[in-house]
Amino acid sequence: MSSETFADLGVAPDLVASLAEAGITHPFAIQALTIKDAMAGRDVCGKAKTGSGKTLAFGLPLIERTSKASPKKPRGLVMVPTRELALQVHTELVKLGKARDRNVVAIYGGANMDAQIAEIGRRADIVIATPGRLIDLIQREEISMSDVALVVLDEADRMADMGFLPQVEWVLRHIDGEHQTLLFSATLDNGVNNVVRLYQRDPVFHEVVSDTVTVEEMTHRFISVHEMDKMKVAAAISRGTTRTLMFMRTKYGADRLVRDLSEQGIKAMAIHSGLRQTAREKALKDFASAKLNVLVATDVAARGIHIDDIGVVIHYDPPEDHKAYLHRSGRTARAGDSGLVVTLSLWNEERIVRTLMKRVGLDMPITEMLSNDPRLADLSAWEPK
Repeated sequence: MSSETFADLGVAPDLVASLAEAGITHPFAIQALTIKDAMAGRDVCGKAKTGSGKTLAFGLPLIERTSKASPKKPRGLVMVPTRELALQVHTELVKLGKARDRNVVAIYGGANMDAQIAEIGRRADIVIATPGRLIDLIQREEISMSDVALVVLDEADRMADMGFLPQVEWVLRHIDGEHQTLLFSATLDNGVNNVVRLYQRDPVFHEVVSDTVTVEEMTHRFISVHEMDKMKVAAAISRGTTRTLMFMRTKYGADRLVRDLSEQGIKAMAIHSGLRQTAREKALKDFASAKLNVLVATDVAARGIHIDDIGVVIHYDPPEDHKAYLHRSGRTARAGDSGLVVTLSLWNEERIVRTLMKRVGLDMPITEMLSNDPRLADLSAWEPK
């Protein structure tokens, strides 16, 4: 965290007070770097990983610089890659919006379009949107981009990975008036640099160099388990922390693990593409509020998980490669916190796991444990020999 305060960065007293009520007093690095320029009206290109505090980095200037809107004509627009991220950004900005009487509305696919149209029609000062649903509403003339004064592209690299950049650019071409553009991304390749070149005016670049997912930020443990005891080992680990995120290869495996954990008295839910959107939203909401101890996710669904204070990530099924290991593991050790990452290995998976360790630069033993092993209660406190 920075030694500066939000007031030092030019954030208005009412917004500073709103942050203080939530226990937020000092900015993270990406916030300290970008807020002044964004408040001054500059186009900003911020390079920082997921979980670095980007929502407030663009959210505070957005609330500060966005005036009240006319019906169907928002003044601020945030484009995000997933429904889950739209909801999480919305939750964070609604609190700030109340301090300024700004209405913040989320629009995304998989939810009732009529309800979203009604919200936009009443007054949506700031809209958080996934590109597909936004384009649909623009084409139906239920929302207009004519009054947009500030645009945010959040997680632009993930929008590129998911094939959304053509949709993003379509929306940007339909914003006619003069406007400010803030772009945040973990990387500037895969077409993101082209968006910066075409749709930002003389942007100021800021990068949080140290804020990348590295193995050094996490505590890693590799546990050899027996197939019949594997689920009980995972349950024992999860009992030692408020939030545990477990990764599975398949939707079927995720659902089965949830049933088995529930039988062990563990509150668990799954999140994967085979579930209804309402079920996915409930699982994320309950997990974020700690009503749910364990969230079991597939790799595809994990793109939408942006929750701080995840104490443990368990690779219940080993990831397919080292990139997947880092992506999954990066759900913990977020926003400056430390985190524990545990990989469970059956006897026939050890070669895969050792190759994985080598690729991420780890040299550690794979320790055999049964579910009654007392070390499972706090694996961080135990140092493998």
